[in-house]
Amino acid sequence: MKIVIVGGGMGGTILGNNLARRLHHELRTGKVRITMLSASDRHMYQPGLLYVAVGSMMPDELYRDQAGLLEPGIVFHVDPVENFMLDKRQVKTKSGAVHDYDVLVIATGSRAVMDSIPGLAENAETFYTEESAVRMLKRLRGFQGGRVVITVGVPHKCPMAPLEITFMLHDFFKERGIGDKVQLHYTYPIGRVHSLENVAKWAAPEFDRLGITYETLFNMKEVDGKTKTLTSEEGSSCKFDLLIAIPAHKGMEVVEKNGLGQNGWIPTNRTRLNMEGQENVFVLGDTTNLPISKAGSTAHFEAEALGENIAAMVKVGSPVRDYDGKVFCFIEAGKDRATYAMFNYTTPPDPKAPTRAVHWFKVAYNKLYWASARGLL
Repeated sequence: MKIVIVGGGMGGTILGNNLARRLHHELRTGKVRITMLSASDRHMYQPGLLYVAVGSMMPDELYRDQAGLLEPGIVFHVDPVENFMLDKRQVKTKSGAVHDYDVLVIATGSRAVMDSIPGLAENAETFYTEESAVRMLKRLRGFQGGRVVITVGVPHKCPMAPLEITFMLHDFFKERGIGDKVQLHYTYPIGRVHSLENVAKWAAPEFDRLGITYETLFNMKEVDGKTKTLTSEEGSSCKFDLLIAIPAHKGMEVVEKNGLGQNGWIPTNRTRLNMEGQENVFVLGDTTNLPISKAGSTAHFEAEALGENIAAMVKVGSPVRDYDGKVFCFIEAGKDRATYAMFNYTTPPDPKAPTRAVHWFKVAYNKLYWASARGLL
């Protein structure tokens, strides 16, 4: 059986390693071949970009060699897929190579689209790439006071990032000694400060306590750089001296170009994780259109379920479990405190009061991520 994994991010990496261990005998005897096709020879710890933006992590800490994260037996190529030929059970890469498959897994991730809002890319800072996170850090270091607006578009990767960066900015300016010269203002596109109701109920009082103002039902329309004004589709506007954006995301362009899903999101069965209409094509992580958080833990739990199922398909001809929508997200809450949200399709999150212990657990996880990517946690 030929298994092809497209994408070397967290979902693809955990899945590949999971399968390599579950199918060790089949790999050794040639019954199974696992091929990973990636756009990069480096693996980035994407949640670390948030810390780069406030100077508590350096960019070189975000990376490891992708090949070194993979179990022996996985065939790895830095050769991104450009064409999905599902009717032929083939993919074609940038180099022109054609790979046949019996099972295909698409884990291509997502991208921030700053240019979807006129004026946003030219007038706002963000942290979803190494370059933009470093640029944001430099702006923050040079900022001497004024109104900082944190504005959010949906959907976006890392569901807690808007809250986290807001709390982290509060601490950042306070530690610089200019906290009393900075007013933080937060906008969110629906009628509460977070899409998850219980998270919003926890976060709003935290904002109130810290003096962080907010406006909900604020969908970004355009940014006027000359007047430093952000306007919304609802007709309201707010002035800023510094604008921080969590822009809406889309799936990767290759998914759109191949017509696999609207805005790059592939229609995915919520329990089996196969692409709708394709029994042997599976989708992981940010690439799915599932109504759950686009988070590293989502990709992790999906990959574990899918790894068990694909291995079972090889061994007994049938999947053995359903993915239940499990997600686990840390939430940095400022002053070296953090909480977490754990939920699935049927059970909503219920964040507790932030503690230092949870913060330090998240700090530890930043280091343990590489073991997690190898599928050891």
